[in-house]
Amino acid sequence: MQLEGKRAIITGAATGIGAVTAQMFAREGAKVVVADINEETGQRTVSEIRNNGGDAHFLRTDVTRESEVEALIRQGAEVLGGLDVLFNNAGAQRSGLVTEFEQAQWDLLMAVNPRSCFFGVKYAVPVLRDHGGGSIINMASLAAVKGGAGLTAYAASKGAIVAFTKALAPELAPAGIRVNCVCPGWIDTPFNQPAIDYMGGREEQERIVKQIVPMGRQGRPEEIAPIVVYLASDGSSYMTGQALVVDGGVY
Repeated sequence: MQLEGKRAIITGAATGIGAVTAQMFAREGAKVVVADINEETGQRTVSEIRNNGGDAHFLRTDVTRESEVEALIRQGAEVLGGLDVLFNNAGAQRSGLVTEFEQAQWDLLMAVNPRSCFFGVKYAVPVLRDHGGGSIINMASLAAVKGGAGLTAYAASKGAIVAFTKALAPELAPAGIRVNCVCPGWIDTPFNQPAIDYMGGREEQERIVKQIVPMGRQGRPEEIAPIVVYLASDGSSYMTGQALVVDGGVY
């Protein structure tokens, strides 16, 4: 029960790493708000948590809209009775050569990835401060620190999250708010489908993964969620401003 009594909002929590993390948060004793633009799968995640005895609520949220993120934080804190943890997990992935990349795709990545983190932090900080502090966790990527051909736009968007995290940490530390981010490598979720398509399909992607990942495989969401639990818990009470890479040894 590492998170007993904690109240958490998780964006992009309908599927993948977000859903698994929400479920693990609940098992560890946290009350959770599942936020996502996909209502059907978001409600399914909430039902799974409740069926296992957890406390969860769904709030439909388009993280590219400031007004909706503001409402998420306000309503989330109301249904939870406060706020201790914000996990800015919502994200988008697009791949392509820089000379062929369209502005609309670039703008999408910037809106969903770093800008949504900005919105979340902007409105969560006053609530966290009023409750004596807390933990903000941002979802970055191995691409943010390593890069890669065909990942220029995605790497730029996730690199902004790492820089944002490192700047926020000293700014918010006096208020008792810790800020860290997670940088996963290849994780086996539908989130990576644009990259898989760019690489020539699943078979080719798996071949490349075996070649470049020392552990010889993709990770699973269940191998990322415990890292987020740790950053949300009091076990990481002296950690802030860090970008934790979880990638099977690539970096």
